[in-house]
Amino acid sequence: MIALGAHAEFIISAYAGVFLGLAALIGWTVLAARQTKRRLEELGDNQRSNGSAQ
Repeated sequence: MIALGAHAEFIISAYAGVFLGLAALIGWTVLAARQTKRRLEELGDNQRSNGSAQ
């Protein structure tokens, strides 16, 4: 393993924070996309279902 020296705790916590932040953003995006898709289906968006792209 790479020797991180005296700042190992900071480096590891920084990487962990970035990982958690990215995971939260990806999760938020997936949930928002599902919610938007569900809302469009409720409003009667059938453009995808009939296959005609405009």
